Order: sequence, then C-alpha cells, then structure tokens
Amino acid sequence: MFRSTTIANFKTRETPFYFYDLSLLEATLNEVVKASQKYNYHVHYALKANTNDEILKLIQKAGLGADCVSGNEVEKALAYQFAPTKIAFAGVGKSDKEINLALENEIFCFNSESIQELEVINELAVEKNKIANVALRINPNVMANTHRYITTGLEENKFGINMWELSTVMDRLKDLKNIKLIGLHFHIGSQITDLTAFKSLCIRVNEIQEWFDNRNVLLEHINVGGGLGVDYHNPDENAIPDFETFFKIFDDFLTLKKHQTLHFELGRSIVAQCGTLISRVLYVKNGVKTDFAILDAGMTELLRPALYQAYHKIESLTSKADISQKYDVVGPICESSDCFGKAIELPELKRGDLIAIRTTGAYGQVMELSYNLRDKVKAFYHT
Repeated sequence: MFRSTTIANFKTRETPFYFYDLSLLEATLNEVVKASQKYNYHVHYALKANTNDEILKLIQKAGLGADCVSGNEVEKALAYQFAPTKIAFAGVGKSDKEINLALENEIFCFNSESIQELEVINELAVEKNKIANVALRINPNVMANTHRYITTGLEENKFGINMWELSTVMDRLKDLKNIKLIGLHFHIGSQITDLTAFKSLCIRVNEIQEWFDNRNVLLEHINVGGGLGVDYHNPDENAIPDFETFFKIFDDFLTLKKHQTLHFELGRSIVAQCGTLISRVLYVKNGVKTDFAILDAGMTELLRPALYQAYHKIESLTSKADISQKYDVVGPICESSDCFGKAIELPELKRGDLIAIRTTGAYGQVMELSYNLRDKVKAFYHT
C-alpha cells in the first residue's frame, strides 16, 4: 500500500496523523454501488464511522444516502448535500432539538426505538404541522457473533422495540396522527464476518413481516441496517469487502413484497480500509517479557483497542533491521489501557521509526479524544 515516495513524504510530516487513500475509497464505493444496484437496493452511509470532509464528499458524489445517529450528523449530511429524502435518523435517545431539526428538513425517515420516542416525535410534529415518516426499529433477537459491545439485536440490548411490545406500539400509533409508519428497521451489530448471521436476520425479518401482513399493515420500506465486517488482519489482500456475496444473501433469503424497497446502512465496510494512523516511535523501553515501543499516537487518536480490545495490524514503515523483536506497542497516555497491541513482532525499532496502524478509516479519527489536552491530529490524502 505504501510506496517509498509516500513513506519519504511521511518523514517530513508532524506525527501522529491520519492518512487516507481516497483512490481505494473510490474503488470501494464503485463496488458498493455496482453490487447494490444489481438488486435495486438503497445504501445509506453510516456517518458515525467517519465524518472526514473529503470522505463525505466522495460518498455523496457516489449517490449514497446518509444514516445518522445525532442531530449534528443530520446537519453535516445536509451541509454536504446529501438529499434529505435519503437521510435516515436512528438512535435510541433523540433529543427534542435533534427531532425538530430533522422535521424542519423533512428527512426520509426516523428509525424509532420506543413508544416514548414515537409520542415525542408526534408531539413535535403537531407543533410544526408536519407529518413524520417513521420506521419501527424492531429487536429481532438475532445473535450477530461479534464483540458484546457492538452487538445490538438481542433483547438484552438497549436498542429497538421487542416483539412482545408490538401490539401495544401499533395500538398507540392509531392515536399519533402526525406519524406515518412507512417501514421497519433492524440492526443486529457491527463487524460481522460470519455471514450466516445475516441469513438468520433475513429469516427473522420474514417472520416479523408476516405479523404485520396478518394485521393488514402496509410497509413500504425495510431497513436491515449494516454490520458487514472487514479483514483487519489482511488489509492489503482484502482491501474491499465482498459486497456482492453480502447483498446476494438478502436477495436469496429475504422475501420482499412487490411494493417494498430494501435499505442498508453501511459504514465500516466502506471506509475502514482506506484509513491508516501514522505514528512515530518516541522511545524503546526495556520490559520484562517484551520491550515497549512507545509511540506518539495513543488511545486519544485510536480508541478501539482500549475500548474493545480491538486488533489492528501494526507495521514498521522505516526500520531496515534484519532481525525482528517482540514489542508491546503503546501510546503516551496516562492509562494502562493505552496499548495498541502486545507482543507484536516487528523489525528491531529505534527512536524516530515510523509506524502504520492499519484499517483505521472507521471509528478512528471520528472517535478522537482531547484527554490529557491532546492536540487534534491532521489528515493527509492520497488520490
């Protein structure tokens, strides 16, 4: 991925910084669009994965919609000219201010997660003399086989409406005259690499659709969320996920009515591989079992390893050493959890060597912290 000329350019830049390969992003977007259009599916980009300006410009240009989970994300999507008719607003805790913003801009849909939220949306819509399009986020109780912190489709999770609540929800909707029910929304989790989980979701959605069919409820839109994982271990060999196989699962196993459209909310799978965190070795410190490679990047620039114990491939870009050594690769933050990886085998390192932490285009820069009064990092691009 990194040419010698690119690495030479890195040496002159202040570290840490994010490096984005926009040519890879464009190639990924081409694959997403080609594979989804084959089945007439609608893809909304999940802004929570990355809101970098240059990345949003390319995604909007590719024609994708936006999946937002905050009012500020809705506002940013509008600022980058995502069509309001392609903006879905999800999230378990929407504030009045956020709901009003979405109502004023007449977005495509609220993905609503509770009776209480439906009542508030209706109340605010009445005040504005607006009709709010709503999809009910249903908790399908499907295991995503991923990290427990990013599993969202089980009854024990805070997200969505449980099946045993549906009758009550539908009865209440009859009185909420400023809400128009247009569909159903599902999301079972993130970084899913076992695609059988999506087959299970399809089967469950079919069953839930029958519940609505039996009550003569017409639903125009089905939104099955996102969650498609990426290969963190082999970022060069598998730079672009297999979108064709992913979408085909839904074509094979999900039964849509003639009038229905299918929507997806993809984030990580679109942007993860195009981003790399570039850092510099500050010190190499002797340890008991392994030495410590202390970087100038820390959990403030990439939170995932501290938050989820997430794996990212770590590479040395400049060491020419013939021998290798194991290092605990850590940051400068005053927390023991500030560690990118333990016992990582790398060419022997010295102060000043450049390190690449791969597959950080999703949930990297967007989760940046100012803890320890750290400076915000810059981003650089390859086109």
